[in-house]
Amino acid sequence: MARTRAQDYDAKRLAILHRSAELFAQYGYSGTSITMIADACGVSKALLYHYYSDKEALLFDIISDHLEGLIGVVEAASASVADPQERLHGICAALLEAYRDADAEHQIQIANLKLLPAERQEILRGMERSLVVLFSDAIAEAVPEIGRGPLLKPITMSLFGMLNWHYLWFREGKGLSRDDYALLVTELLAGGAARAAAAVAAPAKVTPRLRMSKAE
Repeated sequence: MARTRAQDYDAKRLAILHRSAELFAQYGYSGTSITMIADACGVSKALLYHYYSDKEALLFDIISDHLEGLIGVVEAASASVADPQERLHGICAALLEAYRDADAEHQIQIANLKLLPAERQEILRGMERSLVVLFSDAIAEAVPEIGRGPLLKPITMSLFGMLNWHYLWFREGKGLSRDDYALLVTELLAGGAARAAAAVAAPAKVTPRLRMSKAE
């Protein structure tokens, strides 16, 4: 007979993932043992193995669950707003809110995804690409000067740079709120992207410094 799962199985699994992510972020993936994880979760190694057979499975699920959550909240935010610029602000705010209390998972995604086998990496890369498409579609609609042209990808990745690294300096209750920062990023991108598109379209008007950089 198959073993019946406890009613709190999923809650315990998520707690194990979150605590494991904290340990991986603090001590590194290679510096964290199954024993350390079991002790930190307050369970036996035998019970931990009931949930995960090894650290690789833990690492994959940490990143997979994190990305799945991000995609879900961004899709919901995107579908709830009709105006393109408001939609862009909305999905930026949704992403930043999803990052709340998920700094460890976010760091693990950035630093440790590459440690997984190629086939598992590709699954997660596909999820990352889905998230990128949601943002690039929103940018293309919010900044028609860019559209689907060659600037769309670099501007989309620049937006992720502003959002993904905020955890290095952002502190709750000090300065901007998450929504304030989402609005700041949106306005910077919308105004700056339109100007950049105009500069690329009329290179003679580009400053000497920028022309030198392009020549290099």
